[in-house]
Amino acid sequence: MLRVLLLILFPVAIANAALCKPDAQNAFKVRLSIKTALGDNAYAWDANEEYLFKAMVAFAMRRYSNKSKTQISNVLLCNVTDRVSFWFVVTDSSKNVTTVPGSEVEAAIRMNRNRINSAFLLTEKTLQFLKITSTLSPPVEPSTPVWLIVFGVVLSLIVAGIVFLVVGGIQQRKKKNKESTERENLEEKGEVTVAVENGIPCEALDLKAGHINGVFAADDERFTSL
Repeated sequence: MLRVLLLILFPVAIANAALCKPDAQNAFKVRLSIKTALGDNAYAWDANEEYLFKAMVAFAMRRYSNKSKTQISNVLLCNVTDRVSFWFVVTDSSKNVTTVPGSEVEAAIRMNRNRINSAFLLTEKTLQFLKITSTLSPPVEPSTPVWLIVFGVVLSLIVAGIVFLVVGGIQQRKKKNKESTERENLEEKGEVTVAVENGIPCEALDLKAGHINGVFAADDERFTSL
């Protein structure tokens, strides 16, 4: 019985080895930088991680084509290195002796890239499919159009400028009115004020008491009547 089982499995192993090898048709190389990505929290790459990878590739193939019956056993890994790099192929579930075209595998990986990255806690820079171009996430579009945001900012600046000019004009007017009122009050009281003429302070006349010239006052005293 054991001999029969070996006779069955040996050709399968040979066929798998022929299908999965570096640079084989429809084969893809994968490189993982677990230590770089996770540092002290890095996990070891072992048989369990390989099983998870196969499961994620099978999931991607089944999700890519609803009619696909890809199983974990259809994903073959080979040439696994300690620095965590390997090659893989996906065999045809109906024949199991041929591989799925590389274009279909690539499309399935690109479609489910975020799910595969998340399963291994990695990114496209630390989980690389060397022959599959990176799938960049679509840019996040703001809920409000950019032109509307710019218009709102410009309009706010204009309104702020108008308010500043209006408030400044009102304050200037109040200041002038206050100075004018104080000047009128001083004139009514007849108080002597100091005026400024061409930048030079000049003594203003006392409107009620008048102003006596000192020269004439001296003459009056000298020529006083007997």
